[in-house]
Amino acid sequence: MVAAELLSQHFELGFTYTRSTGPVVGKFLTGLREGRVYGVRGSDGRVLVPPAEYDPLTGAALGEFVEVGQQGRLLSWCWVSEPREAHHLQQPFAWAMVQLDGADVAMIHYLEAPSAEAIRSGARVGISWAAEREGFITDIRCFTLLEGAAP
Repeated sequence: MVAAELLSQHFELGFTYTRSTGPVVGKFLTGLREGRVYGVRGSDGRVLVPPAEYDPLTGAALGEFVEVGQQGRLLSWCWVSEPREAHHLQQPFAWAMVQLDGADVAMIHYLEAPSAEAIRSGARVGISWAAEREGFITDIRCFTLLEGAAP
């Protein structure tokens, strides 16, 4: 049997353009810089966080902003035991689907936890803000568990 030679090529995906945030995403990012979280109300009454520019049901422009809480419920999660260089947290963490209080849909972000065993779906979590905020999604440094370790 002949050993196969492994071929590889470095590739970095990049976007070389600039996009304005517009009134909806701009309000969300400005809110993050100020330590507040805004969603937008859809035609069916649901509050979408992060906010969508257009209604997912009708396609109409959205603009009724709703401030939501800085705590919520962990709906689902996936443990990352070996973070990659590009991850903002360089210790093991979880990708988390968090539904903030007052929101009707979940957002995905980092969850800082001592171990995978400490996490359970349904746990209460809260925002840990970045020390310096500048109007990016990373102004939310991560979410943290508000309750003790899972039983």
